[in-house]
Amino acid sequence: MRSRIFSFSSIAATLICMLPLAAHAQWQVSNTFHPGGDGGWDYVTVDAPNHRLFVTRATHTQAIDTITGKVLADIPGQIRSHGVALVPKLNRGFITDGGGKGAIIVFNLKTYAILGSIQTVPDSDGIIYDESMNRVIAVSGDGNSAMAFNPDINLQSGHVDQIALGGAPEFLASDGSKAYINLEDKDLVAVVDLNSGKVIARWPVAPGGHPVGMAIDRAHHRLFIGCRNPQEMIVMNTETGKVEASLPIGAGVDAARYFDGQAFASCRDGSLTVIGEKDGQFSVEQTVKTADGARTMGLDRETKTIFLPTAQMEPAAPGHRPQPKPGSFEIVVVSKQ
Repeated sequence: MRSRIFSFSSIAATLICMLPLAAHAQWQVSNTFHPGGDGGWDYVTVDAPNHRLFVTRATHTQAIDTITGKVLADIPGQIRSHGVALVPKLNRGFITDGGGKGAIIVFNLKTYAILGSIQTVPDSDGIIYDESMNRVIAVSGDGNSAMAFNPDINLQSGHVDQIALGGAPEFLASDGSKAYINLEDKDLVAVVDLNSGKVIARWPVAPGGHPVGMAIDRAHHRLFIGCRNPQEMIVMNTETGKVEASLPIGAGVDAARYFDGQAFASCRDGSLTVIGEKDGQFSVEQTVKTADGARTMGLDRETKTIFLPTAQMEPAAPGHRPQPKPGSFEIVVVSKQ
């Protein structure tokens, strides 16, 4: 009888082929924090190196530990807070306050003490920091304008550039030389040259409408724009304004993020849409069930974690939005697993 000799490598290859294919990592709800406290919520800003979230809560802004969910500090003194921009090299944070005449509150990132405020215009809302340009950029919906200034601004006499946009802005992104700003009432993206402080283009978001959330993929020159009517995520080229794709998302989108080849849209209906690209084609890769009201989010790129604020809701009165139950504020944590 002829002997049969099998090499170790051939046996190993056969066994590997018999194993089931490993599933791709998916985004899943992994935790829920319960920081509590009064007030609604708006934009979320992540300070990844220091494991902190900054969440605006109308009349105050909370700093929350991203690991434990504990409140680290509560910054008071706002009328209607909306967003936070962080400038670590100056140890400064900036909170847009859309109430009253409008202001940006400046605070110390280590002690959380308020350093002063910058007078702006009513309804000061979305805000970002462009590190490459060293500019803080904010928008005002009622003022139909954008504001830009150096983060080391003198709080008593510093100058803030005002840029007329010709529409009501919601949120924005930048690529180091230009800012891209959603004009919700015009169904357009305004392109602002940050050197000249002028609008150099206005691009329609059709087939989307009422654009609100925005994220940018600088490397591939793309914007991801969350639209409410119709409910679409628009993929737009930042060099030409061409709409490259339109994908369905949930109802009541308010924020968009981009990370590692995927775009995200967080929606009031409790859905987080995950969009990816393969061979130039975009598709909805996953829809994560989060919680009703979880319409904004912050993304920690270091830990691959998304944080979505919301609260337990009371039944809605006819013609009105549901109101949060007192003290029920929470943060839904979604991670890649």
